Amino acid sequence: MAALTLHGLIRLAPPLAAAILFAGAALAQAPELPETVPVPELNRSQSAQEAAPADVPVPEPRPDVPKPPATDTLNQQKSDQPKEARPEPPAIAPTPRQKPDEAEPPATAPKPPEKPAQAQEKEIPPDPRSASVPQEKMPEEELACRRRLKSMGVDFEERKAEHDAAVGCSIPYPIALKTLGKSLDISPETELNCQMAEAAARFAIDIIQPAAKAELGANLKSVSQASAFVCRPRHGGGKLSEHAFGNALDIASFTLSNGRKIDVGPVPPEKDAKFLNAVRKAACGPFKTVLGPGSDADHSLHLHLDLAPRRNGGTFCQ
Repeated sequence: MAALTLHGLIRLAPPLAAAILFAGAALAQAPELPETVPVPELNRSQSAQEAAPADVPVPEPRPDVPKPPATDTLNQQKSDQPKEARPEPPAIAPTPRQKPDEAEPPATAPKPPEKPAQAQEKEIPPDPRSASVPQEKMPEEELACRRRLKSMGVDFEERKAEHDAAVGCSIPYPIALKTLGKSLDISPETELNCQMAEAAARFAIDIIQPAAKAELGANLKSVSQASAFVCRPRHGGGKLSEHAFGNALDIASFTLSNGRKIDVGPVPPEKDAKFLNAVRKAACGPFKTVLGPGSDADHSLHLHLDLAPRRNGGTFCQ
């Protein structure tokens, strides 16, 4: 600074003055600034936002959104709609009916009354033959029956008396047939009373033997029996069977001298059927009961023959 001369200051004076003047003019043209700078406030009113400087961008207003109806309007709309009819609850709820008191079961359940023994099964009426017992001496009619059997060539044996007081079965003078005549066997061995044995032997000799020769062309060799004396009631009950008195014979088949066998059945071959029908038809008369295939299920496989006593000597043949 010391090196500056007066002459140098004089030379710098005009430029400095010009700069000062230019600066002053610029200051004079500049707008006046407010004494205090406004601070933006949150949540200002619309008037404050409108007073904001023009260079600050203002957001465009949103399109109008329909406002939801007021609560009062909704309530009014609901009230205008028809209401469903609902039953009004009773002022006092009805009391449920009480169930009647159930009777307590007894300590021990009463047992049903027992049926009498006769009610469970068909009652079997007494038969006078059930009381028959052998005498000390054989009656003459029994002796005569045995003489007739021997004259026909029937082989038989005497048997011990059969008697069952509980069931009612009784044969005072039974015999066991081994044959029905000369060269005419019966199998197995058959226990009958003498009257039934004689009727069976005469039927085999006088009826079955000629029918076999006429219908089948051969002699009868033997008869197979399915039942003779059996201590029992009839099938189905209600009465004692004739088998209980040795008064019935069931025939299951016949065997011829040529070895051919004819079985009793519901549908026999044609030739056999002709022979069996002839025998069955001829049996009704000598015997009081004749049953076979077709009469019932119990007699579908044999011929039942018996001497059951009937009123006026009648017969029952099926």
